Formats: sequence, C-alpha cells, structure tokens
Amino acid sequence: MELTKLKEKIKNGYAISFEEAITLSEIEDKEALYALAGELRLHFLGRNFDTCSIMNARSGRCSEDCKWCAQSACYHTKVEVYPLVSLNEVMEQACYHAKQGARRFSLVTSGRAVNSAETQRLAEIYRAVKKEVPVKLCASLGLLNKEQLQLLRESGVERYHCNLETAPSFFSSLCTTHTVEQKIQTLRWAREAGLKICSGGIIGMGENMKQRIELAFALRDLKADSIPVNILNPIPGTPLENMPPLTDEEILVTFALFRIINPTAHIRFAGGRSKILHIQEKAMQSGISAALIGNLLTTVGPDMENDRQTIERLGFVIM
Repeated sequence: MELTKLKEKIKNGYAISFEEAITLSEIEDKEALYALAGELRLHFLGRNFDTCSIMNARSGRCSEDCKWCAQSACYHTKVEVYPLVSLNEVMEQACYHAKQGARRFSLVTSGRAVNSAETQRLAEIYRAVKKEVPVKLCASLGLLNKEQLQLLRESGVERYHCNLETAPSFFSSLCTTHTVEQKIQTLRWAREAGLKICSGGIIGMGENMKQRIELAFALRDLKADSIPVNILNPIPGTPLENMPPLTDEEILVTFALFRIINPTAHIRFAGGRSKILHIQEKAMQSGISAALIGNLLTTVGPDMENDRQTIERLGFVIM
C-alpha cells in the first residue's frame, strides 16, 4: 500500500475501508504507519492538545457484570464504596482540575444508570459548576433516556461519554447484563439532545487486532468527537486480573489505526497510561491528540503537572 497516496486521499475526505485498515495493521514498516497517523493528526487538528479530567461521583456496588471493572458488585475487589457526592465535593474537584490545566471536567457514576431524581440532582450540580468554574462540562452516567440527556444538555453539559468498550462482536463475551446496542442507542439519543459524543474502549481484554479495528469503525459510524483508548489495567478480583499485557507495538499500532480510521476525532490517552509512560511520547507523535489527566475512577493516573510539561515540551499547545 502506497502510504503517501493514501495520506493525500484521507486529507481530501477519503474514508478507508475495513480491508485497507487490516492491510495497514500488517504493514512491516511500523514507523511509516506511525508517521502517517502523526501527519494526519497535524493536518486535521494542528498541534492543539485537548485535556479532560474526571471525578468518580458514585463508586462501587454496580449491578453490571463487566469483566474488567473493579466497581462491579459481582466481583470481590477492594474498591471504595460511596453514594452520590455532594455539590461542595464536586465544586472543590472541578476548581482543582481547572487550575491544573484540565479543559473539560466530567462526573462519572457507577451503576447501569442514574435514576430521574439523581439526574435532577446532578443537573443542579452541573448548573452550579458552570457558573463558577471555567471548564467545559461532560457526563458519564450510564444508559440514560432521551429526557435525562436533554436535561443534562440544558444544565450546561456539552459532551456525553459512554464507551462501547470493545468490538460489537466481542462485547457479549465480556458483559452479559447490558448490550452494545443499548450503548449505541444512548449515544444516538445524546446526539439528538445536542450533546457531543465521547466513546472509546479498552484494549488488552483478549480481543485481536481485527476486533480493535472493528471498534474503531463502529466509533466512526457514530461520528464520535472524542475517542478515549484505555489500556487494560488488570484489577485483582475481576475475571481479567490475569490478562497478559499487550506489546508496545500492539498499542502503538492501535493508536495509529484509530487516528487513520477517525482522522478528525480526538484520539485520547485514557486509563492504563501509567503502564505505557515509556512510549507515551511516541504515541503522541503517532496520532494522539488528547489526554485524560489526573486520577482515574479506581486507579491513580499520571501527575498532571508532569503531563502538562510533556505536552508542551513536544510542541503541542494545550487547548
């Protein structure tokens, strides 16, 4: 495959096929693949770098059986358990994250979904944060209905997050209590409510490269604005606790392919980044254009100040 010609075609609006993506994943010159992804990132997004942060707004006791998750009540993990957080707690975290350089701030709750009363309470919190903190607001509250999503939009939320997690063909082997189709419906309703879409997945859960590509195409079909790519951090007590780690090459190829398949989206560092700090600079030059900074839901993330210094040292500009 002639990568220079392919690059120009993509710059002019061409969307690669599934078969072409498979061919790219098998190319011997991986450095050329990474360079293609990096050039497309620069063409479509320049050197702008998008940062976001999250707050675990309700932890543990989740009814769902997602095999990767420490918060599922189905497994015996050491995750902290607490109910929906207060306005004061959210305001404190939102202010801190904004000062540390996070452009976006999201509340994330455990469980299948928040109910109507909880949605009302969260909407009030979002309205208060919007008035006081210079940060864009996002939400990740489960499988919501159209009315709930509309309320969030009216309260100041701009982007809704719901990961597809893995290839649609592989999802049922990792979770049986809800379906990928329900996730897709939630995201479509969010789009109808005027929200932008953040959706990605986790790699390293036993899927193969073809299935990673399948996930990237499913996200392209949804026109996801932001695509977080998590790397599995095996949690003791979950069914995936003994999963072997991916190779550096598998991770970098995945990042590059997600960029090439979704050239205008923000491909985002997310969970598990502490395991790939030794290759994160190369990943940033291979298509990455955004990062979830600070601590994650149940694990500690990279230091925010170090992140900011790395981003700027590589010549990127934090949005």
